[in-house]
Amino acid sequence: MKIYRVDEFVKCKVLQLLVFAAVAWPQIRSGRYWTYRKPPIDSNKTPIVWVLGGPGSGKGTQCEKIIAKYGFTHLSTGDLLRAEVKSGSERAKTLTAIMERGELVPNDIVLDLLKEAMVAKAGEARGFLIDGYPREKSQGIAFESAIAPVTVIIYFEASPETLTKRLLGRAVSSGRSDDNEDTIKLRLKTFLENNDQVLAQYPDKLRRINAEDSVDAIFSQVVEILDPLVA
Repeated sequence: MKIYRVDEFVKCKVLQLLVFAAVAWPQIRSGRYWTYRKPPIDSNKTPIVWVLGGPGSGKGTQCEKIIAKYGFTHLSTGDLLRAEVKSGSERAKTLTAIMERGELVPNDIVLDLLKEAMVAKAGEARGFLIDGYPREKSQGIAFESAIAPVTVIIYFEASPETLTKRLLGRAVSSGRSDDNEDTIKLRLKTFLENNDQVLAQYPDKLRRINAEDSVDAIFSQVVEILDPLVA
């Protein structure tokens, strides 16, 4: 075994510290080693529920029933974006320009709106219903990193045939031009491709519900999922 003199041992330790400092200093400066960021929402105390389902799955109706029974705070990214545009803020001007160009709103803006809305309601919310979000795998990852881990994901599952039939029926009653059969098939294809990746990311938190049943039968399944969270 090699024996070091005291001065050699000190030099060795100093050299090790210098190497560590050179490698770690950029991360120390950025706070990655020493800064603990407490999540803005504690999802152990305030449940966060992602409500997912294809167009025509009936998740809007179920969200209304959840709000009525549990008093959860309902947040839809579409509603948040529309409200922000109407606000006249600097961000509203940016959003208006993006929409006028026909571009998609960047994920970071959508996430900021969600985070701000949740933080504003954190003191009074019994739980959060995040309606129709995330739409992509990357959005789910960013949400949990910036806000808090999701508590449970409720997916209202129906076949493409059922969803198409419902949307065509809605087109007749509402006159919606985006509910023609070709457009519906494209929307469903895009939704399913992205949604499958989201669901695959959270097998332990995912709860699938048969959305082809009656409204009341579907809600009874929802209650079985949510009751334990508020007990």
